[in-house]
Amino acid sequence: MDLNKFAFHPMVWTLLLGTMFARGASFMALPFLALYLSNTHGVHPILIGITIGLSRLTGMFGGFIGGYLSDRFGRKVIMLSSIFIWAFVYIGFSIADHIYVFMALNAVNGICRSFFEPSSQALMADVTTQELKKRVFSLRYMAINIGAAVGPLIGVYVAKYNSTMPFFLTGCMYLLYAITLVIMFSKFPVSRVTPVNQLKMMDAFQAIAKDRVLLLFILGGTFISFSYSQIDSNLPQFIEQSFGDGISLFATLIAINAIIVVILQLPLGLLSEKWPVLRTVMIGSLLFAIGFGMFGFASTFTGLIAAMVIVTIGEIFIFPSTSVFIDAIAPDGKRGTYFGANQLQSLGGFAGPMIGGAIFSGFGGSVLFQCIFFIVLFGCAFYAIGNKAMQKRSNVVSM
Repeated sequence: MDLNKFAFHPMVWTLLLGTMFARGASFMALPFLALYLSNTHGVHPILIGITIGLSRLTGMFGGFIGGYLSDRFGRKVIMLSSIFIWAFVYIGFSIADHIYVFMALNAVNGICRSFFEPSSQALMADVTTQELKKRVFSLRYMAINIGAAVGPLIGVYVAKYNSTMPFFLTGCMYLLYAITLVIMFSKFPVSRVTPVNQLKMMDAFQAIAKDRVLLLFILGGTFISFSYSQIDSNLPQFIEQSFGDGISLFATLIAINAIIVVILQLPLGLLSEKWPVLRTVMIGSLLFAIGFGMFGFASTFTGLIAAMVIVTIGEIFIFPSTSVFIDAIAPDGKRGTYFGANQLQSLGGFAGPMIGGAIFSGFGGSVLFQCIFFIVLFGCAFYAIGNKAMQKRSNVVSM
């Protein structure tokens, strides 16, 4: 193996390992939030959908602001402040006892994520050479899914003894990650932790609004986000209703999803490096549509597994390519702003649990996932239009 292909900056390795560690912690807790609210507090599915969706709504607005601030004031300030607050949000989940408190906490959860994620991705791109960027973002996505493979299984085990303990442990682990980042930033200072963009926020917003390719990409991603949000909101309730033992079965599905990503991410990532980015995203979206449609017809747990496998292969193509695409079209000095603007896709993640919850309550899970099939295809149409617009961009490789 050529080790030069993995010769990343120490901060990149810190973020990759930290992502695996922190996401493993969050996957102990958040995937089960819907079931926790339903089983422990008896919350109505629509209110559960609102609670889950709030993090996407606040993330939608916070992403642009957080990305802009990281360009204006530096990555370090935004990353450290957001992750320390994030840690205490999870601890708050462990002691909350009212639905409106859960709503408030999940809203702040979305803000913290929308500040930290674009800033950290922009930092990784800042210190990585162009030829290694897709590999870095593929490894980042793999790190997320290694955490996702382990987290739910630990969460199920811990929750059997104390249903609030997964949230408390997640908060402690995020606190440890934050302290590690403080140490690493002091040992390995990087140039872009200082301000790089002095544009006023409104000027930055206007620049984003004029980028047609980005806007089409965001619109397509909004429908993908709408669909993907069903996995941690209405899918576990559908499994509980249709099969029983929802926590264990859902945890198994999430673990299967993560294991497949860990196994196939590198080979499929290397394969997709030969393809134009938006075409890769479109292929993944078509697989998404097929997989979510299969959930609606699944009558056995084997059918659920088959559907999850198809969805997983689709996400392997979609999600790492998203970061590569944003980096490719972002002008110098606006990388954080562009990564943040991409968080506008979270509108779909906010609306998805609520609208999906209403469909699920009124018509059942089968109808819901059949609707999702068509929603994903609708998103593909925006990617196709964006693909044509991308061909006209003189500063980006032709699609």
